[in-house]
Amino acid sequence: MTGTTRSSAGLDARRRRILYRAWHRGTREMDLLMGRFADAHIADLSEEDVADFELLIEVEDPDLFGWINSGTPAPAFDTPIFHRFRQFHLSGEGVPEI
Repeated sequence: MTGTTRSSAGLDARRRRILYRAWHRGTREMDLLMGRFADAHIADLSEEDVADFELLIEVEDPDLFGWINSGTPAPAFDTPIFHRFRQFHLSGEGVPEI
């Protein structure tokens, strides 16, 4: 089970690949952070945001987790998609309802 709530149907190959990678990072915590954001926004991202998100997916889990939770600046990733990703989780949008 991946945890995804979104089907890749209707997405282009690039977005399908990103959706898969967002849910298969290596640590479950980052799978949930990246995967939920991808589920919610992948279809609506601009091409520039898609390119930036592809780069963000390549960041090591401890670094990315630290940037999101501590507010530490993200060198070379100070992009609108990174700020949107951080805000998604800080606002609680990425938390599933129980």
